[in-house]
Amino acid sequence: MELQTMIWLVVGASFALYFGIAIWSRAGSTSEFYVAGKGVHPVANGMATAADWMSAASFISMAGLIAFLGYSGSVYLMGWTGGYVLLALLLAPYLRKFGKFTVPDFIADRFYSETARIVAVISLLVISLTYIVGQMTGVAVAFSRFLELDLLWGMVVGMAVVFSYTVLGGMKGITYTQIAQYVVLIFAYTVPAIFISFQLTGWVIPQIGLGSTVTDGSGTYMLEKLNQVVTDIGFAEYTTNAAFSTLNMFLLTMALMIGTAGLPHVIVRFFTVPRVRDARKSAGWALIFIALLYTTAPAVGAMAMYNLVKTVHTGDTIGAETTLAYEDRPEWMRTWEGTGLLTFTDKNEDGLIQFYNDGNKAFATMAEEQYGWKGNELNVNRDIMVLANPEIANLPNWVIALVAAGGIAAALSTAAGLLLVISSSVSHDLLKGVFMKGISEKNELMAGRIAMTGAILLAGYLGLNPPGFAAEVVALAFGLAASSLFPVLMMGIFYKKMNKQGAIAGMLAGLLSTVLYIFIYKGFFFIPGTNLFADTAEFWLFGISPQGFGTIGAVINVAVALVVCRMTAPPPAEIQELVESVRVPR
Repeated sequence: MELQTMIWLVVGASFALYFGIAIWSRAGSTSEFYVAGKGVHPVANGMATAADWMSAASFISMAGLIAFLGYSGSVYLMGWTGGYVLLALLLAPYLRKFGKFTVPDFIADRFYSETARIVAVISLLVISLTYIVGQMTGVAVAFSRFLELDLLWGMVVGMAVVFSYTVLGGMKGITYTQIAQYVVLIFAYTVPAIFISFQLTGWVIPQIGLGSTVTDGSGTYMLEKLNQVVTDIGFAEYTTNAAFSTLNMFLLTMALMIGTAGLPHVIVRFFTVPRVRDARKSAGWALIFIALLYTTAPAVGAMAMYNLVKTVHTGDTIGAETTLAYEDRPEWMRTWEGTGLLTFTDKNEDGLIQFYNDGNKAFATMAEEQYGWKGNELNVNRDIMVLANPEIANLPNWVIALVAAGGIAAALSTAAGLLLVISSSVSHDLLKGVFMKGISEKNELMAGRIAMTGAILLAGYLGLNPPGFAAEVVALAFGLAASSLFPVLMMGIFYKKMNKQGAIAGMLAGLLSTVLYIFIYKGFFFIPGTNLFADTAEFWLFGISPQGFGTIGAVINVAVALVVCRMTAPPPAEIQELVESVRVPR
């Protein structure tokens, strides 16, 4: 069957499945809309959480970053998985025991303040909107390639699909839709990885193949061969940390970890289970389901980079005689050129594709003197690496179609969870909790759906001009969560003397300092050209990247909260007793 027909069939079937589940599980009450009636089995909730968590950043972008960053890209693996340990041990069971619908609910009751609720909602909206921009970027990339739409219309179709089934089902519908999406995305990610691992190393398990020898008869290990391939074109060795300083790597890892534990759309999933102990079980199952993809990602990234370089540079030595002619480029390159995410500029007008690191001055000078090359001519968007991987490896059409469905499922599943969090923060936390306490359940649901509409329109607009690749944008959201919500949740559970003044001051200090730092290097609302300084290491304060600044923001949050707490009255005795009761097992 023709590739495009196969893609339409597979993607269309997956959409039909999502819509069918949403109609079948349509939410009829606020409890079902916000927390699925608190009746989700922990295994099912773990799978839904994994899909909610493994966004476009995980499926589409993370392996692309690893492909180009090599060892340095492991920071995303360590941070995003390590955060689940913190979430399972330190937050999930206690928040479920508290028994509320949302994170701002907990903060408002724990800190006996509607002002604290409003600050928490503001933090949540900033986090969620930043996060959803990364998802919409991934949606646009996937739709533009596989449905042969330009980025704008790819974004519009993606927005329409996720909005439709989210509005219908609420958390109840999203939960069962995300279970289906997890099955789709995990097969879509691992099946091509198995094919490619077997092609290159003879092993069907990619995790083993990454540490094995290649099948070219040389007896060279995969990573050793990759080191040779990338250093031959001027890049640093794949297995060395060339992208981050030690300080920045630590701060970025920590920001991703504590940001994971502070993400509202992930935390709310643990409100959907029947009992407190089920919250811990859900986190454990989620980590298992996530590990299936995250342990595969390093192999996907490494093998994608190897296949890309070997496509352009066909021999074992680098030179004009082994460089691919533009007219002979494979079909996958022609296809991705149509999306604008892969571009070729013939700088020396020789008709050959020169792909190398022209940031390496020594190598670039040698290339220009020896071969007449005048700078790297091939620009590959990192977000296409996973989606293009099966095409680069000449895998069957059904595998390519499966990857298309998986990439779209990953982006849509997380976007749905984020839309629900935004919806509940507006309708439940702001309207019902502060401004319209007597609002009926019917009108509350209507307000939530209207809030979803506004959120998806804004996210789509911002997603057309993102401040980086999908994983980089998502990392900013983690930094915002790390600096604003995680510290106040931790202090709210484990420090009974933390009062409302300290919590409010800490959240504001952490959030504002991180937003300001991002603004300086990324610009205002991701508008190109509005950043005050270039987003490069030489301009970063003490070499700290915007993605890693969330750790500093968290320290600022805690420091300000403790100082203000000591200077103001302690919380009432009943609040301190409430905190004690939340921590007592039952």
